[in-house]
Amino acid sequence: MAAFITENFRFLSLFFKSKDVMIFNGLVALGTVGSEELFSVVAFHCPCSPARNYIYGLAAIGVPALALFLIGVIWNNHTWNVVAECHKRGTKNFSAAATFLLFGSIMGRAAVAPVTWSVISLLRGEAYICALSEFVKPSSLDKFPAEYGAEALARFPCKDIPANLTRFRDEVTRRLRYESQLFGWLLIGIVAVLVFLTKCLKHCCSPLSYRQEAYWDQYRSNEDKLFRRTAEVHSRVLAAENVKHFFGFVALDKEEKELVQEFPVEGVQPSPQWNAITGVYIYRENKGFPLYSRLHKWAKGVEGNGPAPEGHEMLFLAS
Repeated sequence: MAAFITENFRFLSLFFKSKDVMIFNGLVALGTVGSEELFSVVAFHCPCSPARNYIYGLAAIGVPALALFLIGVIWNNHTWNVVAECHKRGTKNFSAAATFLLFGSIMGRAAVAPVTWSVISLLRGEAYICALSEFVKPSSLDKFPAEYGAEALARFPCKDIPANLTRFRDEVTRRLRYESQLFGWLLIGIVAVLVFLTKCLKHCCSPLSYRQEAYWDQYRSNEDKLFRRTAEVHSRVLAAENVKHFFGFVALDKEEKELVQEFPVEGVQPSPQWNAITGVYIYRENKGFPLYSRLHKWAKGVEGNGPAPEGHEMLFLAS
């Protein structure tokens, strides 16, 4: 099983350069594997009935994959950056290439779990066998009894079949499992090639050197960590001051008292500042100097997000 998981998800590392992102998406993939195994053992029961098999088998593969894809889109920060950008500024500042790469990034990252689910389902083969057993042509089976038809074939995924059909059941199951696993390995290969080509295209079209792009990744990660940490402290101190103003006192533990004393909060940031640092960011250079984020650009006093004639443009693919 360990070797199977290793082979199945080796290509996923091509998606990510950040170690934190690799670990997170590795956990997503492994969690999907565990969920699929649990679903197959506990929840998957082929109805073994003509017409129902096909719908149930495809639903067992497609519906969870769709749900995982939507969850991936919801959890992706890019999704809500796009919503904020469209709400506040529209899409006039984005070129067609930037828009394509942005949505490609959202779709690609959200596809990790559903592709994992689909691949595991195909390599296991149960859902595929359930869906297509009734469509196997009796004429392709040597000496298949003429009195049996699609209804008998539909019962092949189950064990309650006439004894004289056991040999044919094994043959049909082996044939369909071969097809299912073949499609699974082909899906792995296609995804691996697409990821490789996408990474090559991204680096070829990037205005940044490899080292500068690595620095940009580090800056984004550090800025995000520091921003979240500082926002948590700021909100806690502000809440403490407001509670104290209402009650006349505030019950703080030792750590919170130290925070209130060390980081006094004089006010809150106005909405225009929050809007300025929120949304999708397109990489810009101001007079040859890089601007690595909306916060960086706001701190430098640079206005707008539209492409400057002398500037470079590259999509912000934050982790």
